[in-house]
Amino acid sequence: MRLGDSDRAALDARLAAHDAFLAERYPGERAGRQPVHTVYVPADRIADFREWGTQAVAAMDRYGFGFPGADAVRAKLATEPIEDLRVDFEDGYGVRDDAQEDAAVRTAVSVLRAGPVPPFVGIRIKSLEAATRHRALRTLELFLESYPDPFVITLPKVSGADQVAAMVWLCERLESAYGLAAGTLRFEIQVELPAAVLGADGTATVARLITAAAGRCLGLHYGTYDYSAAAGVAAAYQSMEHPAADHAKAVMQAAAAQTGVRLSDGSTNVLPVGTPAQVHAAWELHHRLVRRSLERGFYQGWDLHPAQLPTRYAATYAFFADGRDTAVERLRRYLDRQDSGIADEPATARALAGFLLRGVDCGALTDAGFTRAELTALSGR
Repeated sequence: MRLGDSDRAALDARLAAHDAFLAERYPGERAGRQPVHTVYVPADRIADFREWGTQAVAAMDRYGFGFPGADAVRAKLATEPIEDLRVDFEDGYGVRDDAQEDAAVRTAVSVLRAGPVPPFVGIRIKSLEAATRHRALRTLELFLESYPDPFVITLPKVSGADQVAAMVWLCERLESAYGLAAGTLRFEIQVELPAAVLGADGTATVARLITAAAGRCLGLHYGTYDYSAAAGVAAAYQSMEHPAADHAKAVMQAAAAQTGVRLSDGSTNVLPVGTPAQVHAAWELHHRLVRRSLERGFYQGWDLHPAQLPTRYAATYAFFADGRDTAVERLRRYLDRQDSGIADEPATARALAGFLLRGVDCGALTDAGFTRAELTALSGR
C-alpha cells in the first residue's frame, strides 16, 4: 500500500465538512412513536373530541361494521380513540373577530387542561400570509401563556422557506419571552400549495423548507384539497390518489427521507354519514385509501369525522397483521445470515424492524417476534 496515514488524514479533512452536514441534516428516523392519524377539531367544538370514541362505536353498531378485526378496533376505541389531536383555528374554524377567537383559545385551553387528553396534542394556527399572520401570532401566544404541557404547532399554507425561517424566529422569541428552554417549540409544515413542492426557480421547495426549519420541523402534512384546487384539479376529481397528489407526496418523501421529519398523508372529505349505503361506500373508500397510504410509506393521515376512526384502525391493524409473519421471518434470517431467498441489505433490516415497531406502537401487534428494545436497536432509531 503506497498511501500512508497522512493521505488518510488528508482524505478525512477533505470530507470533514460533508461528514458534519450528513450528521446534522440526515440523522435517520426519529425515536419514539408516530401517531397513525391526526384528528382536526374546530376550536369552538373542541369539547366534542371526548365523544369521538363513543360516536365511532355507535356508528359501527348502527351501520354494521363488516371489516375484519372489529373486536380489536372496538378495544382501541374504548381506550385510545384519538392518538393525535389538533385544535383547529384555521380552515375548520374559519374567520371570526378577535374577541371570538380569543374566547375560543381560552375555552380550548380549559378543555384540554381538564384532561384526559390524547398522547399527542397541538394547535393549527392561521397561516403566516400577510392577511392572517398577526391573528396567528395572537392565537399562538394566548394558547402558550395558558397551556404548560408539550404541544405541536401546525403551520398551514406554507409557500416558501422565508415563512419557515420566520416561524423559527418566532419560536425563538416566544421561548425567550415565556422562559422556555431553547428548542421547546416545534412545528409541522402543511404542504398545501404547489409552490411548497416546486419553487419558481425550479428547485424542490420542500427540501428547503426542512433546512429552513433548523431542526424544529417534526413533520410534513399533505393538504389534499387545498393542493389539488391550487393545481387546477376539478373538485370532483380531487383526492388523495390523484396523480398530482402522488407527485407532491413523492417529492415530500424524498425530501424528508432520513431527516427525522415524519410524513402524514391528507384526508378524504367523503364522510361516513347518510344512508347505510352511503356510510358503507365511505367506509370502503376510507379503508382503501388508508391502506394505500400505508403501502406507500405514509404511516399517518388526517381524520375529520368520528365514523372514520373504525376504518382507520381496521386498515392499519390489517396492514401490520398481514406483514407481521414475513417481516419476523426475514429479520430472523437476516440476523442468522441464513439463505431466505431474498438478499436483504442492512437498510432493509432496519425497515423490517421499523415496520414491526410501528405495529407495536399503534396496538396492531401484541407479539412482534422481538422485544421493543431489540426492535428499537435494529431499526436504528
